[in-house]
Amino acid sequence: MKLKLVVIGNGMAGMRTVESLIESAPDLYDITVFGAEPYGNYNRILLTPVLYGEKRVDDIMIHDFAWYHKHGITLYCGPGKTVVDVDREKQIVIARDGTQAYYDKLLIATGSVPLILPIPGRDADGVMSFREIADVEAMIEKSETRQHAVVLGGGLLGIEAANGLQQRGMNVTVVNRAGHLLNRQLDDQAGAMLKKQLESKGLSFKLGCTINNIIAFEGHISQVELSDGSVLQADLLIMATGILPNMMLARHIGLDCDKGIVVDDSLRTSDPAIYSVGECVQHRGELFGLVAPVYEQAKVCAQHLAHKKAPVYQSLQPATRLKVTGIDLFSAGDFTGEAGAEQIVFIDPALNIYKKLIIKNSLIAGVLLYGDTADSAWYLDLLKNKIDISPLRDGLIFGQTPLSAAA
Repeated sequence: MKLKLVVIGNGMAGMRTVESLIESAPDLYDITVFGAEPYGNYNRILLTPVLYGEKRVDDIMIHDFAWYHKHGITLYCGPGKTVVDVDREKQIVIARDGTQAYYDKLLIATGSVPLILPIPGRDADGVMSFREIADVEAMIEKSETRQHAVVLGGGLLGIEAANGLQQRGMNVTVVNRAGHLLNRQLDDQAGAMLKKQLESKGLSFKLGCTINNIIAFEGHISQVELSDGSVLQADLLIMATGILPNMMLARHIGLDCDKGIVVDDSLRTSDPAIYSVGECVQHRGELFGLVAPVYEQAKVCAQHLAHKKAPVYQSLQPATRLKVTGIDLFSAGDFTGEAGAEQIVFIDPALNIYKKLIIKNSLIAGVLLYGDTADSAWYLDLLKNKIDISPLRDGLIFGQTPLSAAA
């Protein structure tokens, strides 16, 4: 008899774990998956091209229904299949519509939920997040009949939503509390360059302020009042202000939770029969919102589920590679530069290229690349492995290829 594995969450983290498990131990488990959306596993990162109109929903599927059938995986998906309870004593998962499944091992991969700020008027029609296929479909529908959009949040998701709506023909303004865009990934200089490039594409920005009030007309959003006293027309408001680990179910069934579902180095929760991966987890005090560390979690968790000799999970060196509306960005380490650190900077305004290296004690402490990220892997290797850059110092900012040619 095969062991029973039940997976709660049909997203990228859970299904990458299942994919790795099938490769390592294809005959160990009968696998059942519960997902709240009526789709197979799709790439959330590619929701933006769907909004643009460059891709269809079918184009962003990682695992379609045929894949589950091919591997003998039972998939329950749709709102009624949302898991609402787990009987940990009997080891039974219970969905909203009453569907039940027994497990020997349970994997919770419930991901994250969008942060909706408690702004007065937020319940008006036309106020939404940008997280799922249903959100994209609603945004496209609104763009066909409405003119003015406001995006709250100048992070990656907010900028991508703004660009997509602008390409759909809407007038879009991005409102960001911080004084520059992508303030977690860029410094002031790079943020200013990004703003200038996006403005040239038709986007507008209100930085250093936030939304204080949402004004509705006949139940639908019509305006937003900003903290600087100005008012913007708004037929659509996208809240892109961050995410929170979705640990509601885990907390409900009594698992140890803090900022996320607490897991150990094998991605096991406080219940030895239950594992967890993805944006819902907290490992050694850290939360996760990028694909690379989540996929590393999936690989390690799959090895433990497969009863293989598995490594412990270690958080990756924090590094961010992004392509924002066609602009390549990369940052890693302390790219702002603490007191006592040296900065090496290269700027080419005509080509929209900006590079900054933070050097401390002859080591790279941080990297920021804007517009040209060709040497990002090399810089990251120097940073991670603490390589003395003294012999490379004079040509370091120009990258690996010029240095090799000079040598």
